Amino acid sequence: MLGPRATRSETVGPPGVGGAPSTVGDATAAVDAFLASYLDDRLQEARQVDAVFAEEVAGRVAAFVQRGGKRLRTAFVWCGWLAAGGGDDPGTPVRIGAALELLQACALVHDDVMDGSPVRRGAPAVHTDFARAHREAGLRGSAASYSATAAVLAGDLALAWADDLLTETALASPHGDRLHREWRAMRSEMVAGQYLDLRAQATGSSDGDEARTIATLKSALYTVERPLALGAVSVAAGARATDALRSAGRCAGLAFQLRDDLLGAFGDPALTGKPAGEDLRGRKLTYLLAVAVRRATESGDAEALAALGPDHTDHTDHTEDGVDRMRAALEATGARAVVEDEIAALAASSVRHFAAAATDASARREFASLVERAVGTAPAPDREGA
Repeated sequence: MLGPRATRSETVGPPGVGGAPSTVGDATAAVDAFLASYLDDRLQEARQVDAVFAEEVAGRVAAFVQRGGKRLRTAFVWCGWLAAGGGDDPGTPVRIGAALELLQACALVHDDVMDGSPVRRGAPAVHTDFARAHREAGLRGSAASYSATAAVLAGDLALAWADDLLTETALASPHGDRLHREWRAMRSEMVAGQYLDLRAQATGSSDGDEARTIATLKSALYTVERPLALGAVSVAAGARATDALRSAGRCAGLAFQLRDDLLGAFGDPALTGKPAGEDLRGRKLTYLLAVAVRRATESGDAEALAALGPDHTDHTDHTEDGVDRMRAALEATGARAVVEDEIAALAASSVRHFAAAATDASARREFASLVERAVGTAPAPDREGA
């Protein structure tokens, strides 16, 4: 029987036969259901602290978390759990997935502040919404300064909720030490990747190795490799299987980031939920950009280098015409095609590594389908990896 302090979110179990999700889609639905209850509990706690804080900060965080997103990290946790044989407690990977979605909310809210991105998930970014509220209420001071600071606090709250949930899950698990080690490493990797991204933009770097390091730390580890490992270690997966899953996650995660780079340059805002060309306007160091600069340098393409290089042009305030020239250079140098090929090779490698860890055929099919959804390319198992 539940104790008197048990909250509704502590009792939520995932749907499916016998209470266990049977597919990645079911697992995602279970995480969404759990999050709805968990966030309701957190909002009730916030109202006990302060009504204004609850409405304006906690409420915005809860709404943002539930506003959609691909739920990829949730899905990869589930695949890692399945690959390791699953277990009697599907609630554990569901709770880990929910914690990752809260951590993702923190990352996105902060990222939009750092990049000055006005839109996220097809709606105003959190800091944009704070600025609107500042103006409509006729508050004193700068709306821009107020909104950035408030959004940082909102992101901090999402991080606190994520840490709380993961800690509660780890304490209740016989494999809690391993879960916590994965989580702790992932948080540091995220910050390292974000800082190196910021620094590379400030230095005007075009280095391909640096771009790949940033993509690995900022996205590959956090989006796929660590979620797979978190799912696996939650049921005490062996070292060999966990290593194979890490390799699968590293490849799929890099492919995911390379696809994101392409969408950032060429994507349709109606489909991506965010403005196109932001990375180009700020001249962010992506692998796509690094490949284009390298190929333009090797071929002596002065026009492409003028469009893509950090010298002579202030890319932090790039005109739409300048962004168009950058896109044209990415095409003309062949960088876009090179990155497409790299994505396909990485996706294929990822599926092969996963197969080495998962004996269950249905788990392998789920993972291959998930990789295809994440990277926009159907993996070809017979193709050599990069």
